[in-house]
Formats: sequence, structure tokens, C-alpha cells
Amino acid sequence: MDSNNRYFCKDVYNTAFSVNHTLIMLKDCCLCPRNCHANRIEYPLGYCNTDTGFHISSICLHRGEEPPISGPTGICNIFFSRCNLQCIYCQNYQISTLGPDVQKSVYTLDEVVSNIEFYLSYGCTHVGFVSPSHVIVQVKAIIEALQNRGHDPVFVYNSNGYDSVETLRSLEGLIDVYLPDLKYMDSGLAAKYSGAGNYPEAASAALKEMYRQKGSTLILDEQGCAESGILIRHLVLPGHVENSKAVLRFIAEELSPLVHISLMSQYYPTPAVANHPQLGRQIKASEYEQVLKEMRHLGMFRGWIQDFDSHASYRADFSL
Repeated sequence: MDSNNRYFCKDVYNTAFSVNHTLIMLKDCCLCPRNCHANRIEYPLGYCNTDTGFHISSICLHRGEEPPISGPTGICNIFFSRCNLQCIYCQNYQISTLGPDVQKSVYTLDEVVSNIEFYLSYGCTHVGFVSPSHVIVQVKAIIEALQNRGHDPVFVYNSNGYDSVETLRSLEGLIDVYLPDLKYMDSGLAAKYSGAGNYPEAASAALKEMYRQKGSTLILDEQGCAESGILIRHLVLPGHVENSKAVLRFIAEELSPLVHISLMSQYYPTPAVANHPQLGRQIKASEYEQVLKEMRHLGMFRGWIQDFDSHASYRADFSL
């Protein structure tokens, strides 16, 4: 940290951007659609409550992603702390909250890279940035540091879809695979559940930019691992089948029915929504089947679906 300003991490200097450009981005932050214009070098830090450091909840080998993402060896995922969406039902609530109880550690850039190198040395070929929308400067610093050390893994951008088009354009040529969520086409639900009424508009524009960069083909290597492309996730929420259908219609009609989809049934009510009138239950088999039927109707056949009881298998506990 700079002795004159304890909130500024020197590791983001001279990485990915010139010093001046990096400082401009951090002093007037518009990295995500919140457009806080916050000064990330000083308090207050803006919506995401994140400064310029490497705030990370976990760097680990993860085998629970879609088959072409995890592959046979797993993906080295970097789970960043906090999130620019605050979904009341967040399945990763332990690490996404903006409050002081968020589970995190503060790393130096060298520590981050050394942790990643440990997994790369055992044959891991993919590095994933999870919840990166508010820490793009740090993401670029990690990519550049790894490349400077002679590493060339497949970089996966695993976001909630609430991304800035301008920021995504700056990642062109750096990110190999986009793995975004598309949560809502209903602005009322987006405002009610995630505090972002402009989510449908912002995410639609973001996914169109990802699609512009990558097209509809998910390019796989000989082992079936993704080398380049886009794979869109959608989590079906209880009681909101029409929203899920609208999400699929947007993808099929505004992008392409050939885009790879991951349609997830794994929703389970976290403690925060255990008593919620809509979200306090798992989805019904009939709800998931209605969404699958719409997917087939739209001619979407590329991607993955989940066993209906998958909610019992995908419950991350970051305290472990």
C-alpha cells in the first residue's frame, strides 16, 4: 500500500493500462452499470464497497462448473469478495455481501499468482474469475502477471451479467470464455430481488457485446474443454417461470438459438429467504419442465440441463 494512501494497492500500477488510465478508472469508477463515479482510492468506496486491493474469498480447484469449463482436471477459480448485485437469494451469500462480515482475505498480486501457479503446475488449464464485474483492474493485473511469467491458461469470465459494455470491450483479446448469468428480463423482479431495476437493459447489452466478441460457437479442445466462446447460465427461480421463458426468448431471438445454455434447477432457499413467500421454497419439477419445454420450442439444443435434485449437490460452503 502507498504510505500516503493506505487504500491504494500499488500492484495495480503499470498492469494492463498506463498508470494514468488506471488511476482515472479508479478515481471515477464506472466499471459496472452502477456508474457510481466513486473514488476507489479513498472512502467512500461506492456501491461495491471495494478498494483497489485483491479482496478474494477463495482461490481453489473447482470441479462443479459445466463440463467444458471444469474439464477433467477442474478449473482454478478466483472467487472475488463482494458483488455489484445484491440478490436477496444469492447462493454464494457468504462471499457476496457488502457488509463487514463478508468472508475474504486481502492478497498481494504475487500471492494471487503464486496460488494460481500451484494449480497450473498440476495440469489445470483454465483460470476463472468469479464475480469480477467490480474488480476489472485487478483481473487485468492478474492476467498480465500470469502471462509475464510464461503462462497461457484459458481465462474464463464468470459474471452475473450486470456488466458494462465499455468494460467488456476493454477485455476483448484477454478473456477466452464468457460465462455470464442472464437472471431477468423483468425489471420489476430485478429491482425487487437484486436492487437493479436496469438489469434487463444492462445485461442484454452486455451479452450482445460478449456475443459480438465470441459468436455462437463454443470451441472445444480434444478433451472437450472450452477454449473460446460464450456459455450463458440461467437459474430458474420458484414461481417465476415466465421470467425464465423471457430470458430464453431473448437469447434465441436477439443472439442465436445456437448459443450454449446452462439451464439450472439447483436453486435452494438460503437463510435470508427461508421465509420468503416466493423464494422460500425449491422450484417444482413442473416449473423446470415448463422452462425446458420453452427451450425446446425455441430450437435451443446446445448446452446443459440439471437433474432436478441438483439443489442438494451444489451448495458451496466458503467457511470450509
